[in-house]
Amino acid sequence: MSPRTAVYRRRSSLLGVIAGAATLVLVAGCSSGTPSPSETTGGAGAPGGNLVIGMTSDPNTLLPWKATQFQAVNILQNVYGTLTEFDKDLNVVPGLAQSWDPSADGKTVTLKLRSGVTFADGSVFDSADVKSSMDKIMDEKTAAVARTSLASVASVAAPDPTTVVLTMKSADASLPANLASVNMAMLSSTDTDETLTTKPNGTGPYAFKARTPSQSLTLQKNASYWGPKATLDSVEFRVIPDETSIVSALQSGSVQMAVIDDPLVAKTAEGGTLKVAKTPQLSYHALQLNARKGDLTDVNVRLAIQCAIDRKQVLDTAALGEGEVTGPVTSPAYKSDPSSRPCPNRDLAKAADYLAKAGKSSVTIKTIVSQGEYATSVNEAQNLKAQLAEAKINLDLQVLESGAYVDRWVAADFDAAVALNGGRPDPDGMYGRYFTSTGNLNKVAGYSSPELDALFAQGKTTSDTAARKQIYTKMSDALEANAAWIWMFTSYTYTVTTPGVQGFVPMVNGSLQYLRTTTVSTS
Repeated sequence: MSPRTAVYRRRSSLLGVIAGAATLVLVAGCSSGTPSPSETTGGAGAPGGNLVIGMTSDPNTLLPWKATQFQAVNILQNVYGTLTEFDKDLNVVPGLAQSWDPSADGKTVTLKLRSGVTFADGSVFDSADVKSSMDKIMDEKTAAVARTSLASVASVAAPDPTTVVLTMKSADASLPANLASVNMAMLSSTDTDETLTTKPNGTGPYAFKARTPSQSLTLQKNASYWGPKATLDSVEFRVIPDETSIVSALQSGSVQMAVIDDPLVAKTAEGGTLKVAKTPQLSYHALQLNARKGDLTDVNVRLAIQCAIDRKQVLDTAALGEGEVTGPVTSPAYKSDPSSRPCPNRDLAKAADYLAKAGKSSVTIKTIVSQGEYATSVNEAQNLKAQLAEAKINLDLQVLESGAYVDRWVAADFDAAVALNGGRPDPDGMYGRYFTSTGNLNKVAGYSSPELDALFAQGKTTSDTAARKQIYTKMSDALEANAAWIWMFTSYTYTVTTPGVQGFVPMVNGSLQYLRTTTVSTS
């Protein structure tokens, strides 16, 4: 697996290396000189072949603007193109846009698009598709999960087929990074949700081939892809409900690759012919609290929960200590200090004091838990329940299948949720849609304030990294002081492959975009 030595480095050294580079390009006006995945090739294996990837859940949607489930995101990011991309070090690099140039005052951004790009159905991609996509993402009726990422855009113009001009309400230093999310995929202006629900049509390195619900989904090489063609003929994502069974399938050779969350299961894959690459992640484990429901409307109840939890114990119990306790921001250049919170260590006396301030002797919190989307969820929930019981806080756990969990989560139909959320290189992309009063996922977050609105606005319009760091530190401290959520820990993923798989590069944001450079052989 390439580059195996790099992905085995400890989290501190890896994230330290990428911190400066990732942030530098986020606030730059144009493209990076670092090659994108579309401009590089992978390992030394021969092209061709079919790769089978084991995953625990069926994708719950094939619509990129609405994808929040990890399995759906991992598939769709290989089918759809975005205006910008991340390279392996999280630098923002050209995608469908060759360049992006802001005016001196930041009030306009001009994007120059690639020529000769087509969708999988053969139709030509041009500026009309970008305008259509952005207009629809910004339309509240679309219910796009990344709508807030375009909150600073006033209007989109397409003066010619390869030029897009964004008129901005204000300068936005986070825009280049936010455009790289598959939730910002560029769709054909003639496609509809109805057609894309069953047959995705993108500009990515792979094209949709077939799907058998709850069993498998297969992608095939997109022969008309604008960049270097994918090295595999096809990729099948095969649904195998638990990670132990996936490892068995890897050992038998019926599956050639999987990304494992559970470190205990990953250890069972070590020592034989399988390769295991351990990669730190920007994603974070949290107990999300809905501050607009029931007892959680009282900040003292939320602070009681915060003080009653030993985060290291949750990490040790659910993930064998494989990770680190975290605060809200995991973005390398803006990383939160987890000791900067009202209760950095478990303090049952303080928890009792906060409950008393709320006028409560005990509380019960209905809590949803996903089973199948990631491996440690149920163990996390059970440990949290046991810890909080000692503070007379009862978590009433409702364990749900992944798709049902996502439906409840998006609808904010919960008091609390045990969650694993994806991290991003820029804090605005992580939290602007959650914790601003106009954020499109603010209903899910369950919390906002005028202070946070002002801090996010400052963060967008500030280009200096050091100044942005100070702004997002204040934002992080405000979230912790109000116990908006309970941030617990970051962990690792374990990419397990059979000996014939080469050229795949695991990434700290969990992306599978380097499937385009992967090769597989059976010899």
